[in-house]
Amino acid sequence: MDWSDETIARLRDLWAEGHSTAEIGRRLGVSKNAVVGKAHRLDLPARPSPIRREAAEGAEPRRVVSRRVEGPTLPPLSSTSAPAPAPTLPVSPPVAIAPRPVPVPPPAPRVQAVSQRPYARVVTCCWPLGEPGTRSFRFCDDPSEPGKPYCAEHARLAYVKVRDRREDAA
Repeated sequence: MDWSDETIARLRDLWAEGHSTAEIGRRLGVSKNAVVGKAHRLDLPARPSPIRREAAEGAEPRRVVSRRVEGPTLPPLSSTSAPAPAPTLPVSPPVAIAPRPVPVPPPAPRVQAVSQRPYARVVTCCWPLGEPGTRSFRFCDDPSEPGKPYCAEHARLAYVKVRDRREDAA
């Protein structure tokens, strides 16, 4: 950006009028960051932050409500009186308790998993069919290939073998 003397004079005037950097940028046809940078280089007076505005003159300051309770919050400690003795409870002699036998449940019968693929998470094909959000939308639900989320037909569509670029160069 070339800052001509005329543009700099206009920037100084708009700055003195108190326009925002974005507004000055719109009027000069530059970004607000360009305006900020040039104002800094020209050592123009700093603008008050729009976030931290001082209270307007004549406005009443906000009253701060104290949450502290008047007076002491704990009973006074008396250093002259001795602490009261703790009450004692009667102690009864120990009673022997015979251990109760713990019932052992019978061993559960071992059941083998019916799954042909014990490590596969997806059992049916997850290929979407139809338009999502319509009543006709569904998934393929055919048996999926081992280790893949799709059946054999949809796996051929989803997983395409990468061709070697050297084949195309010949």
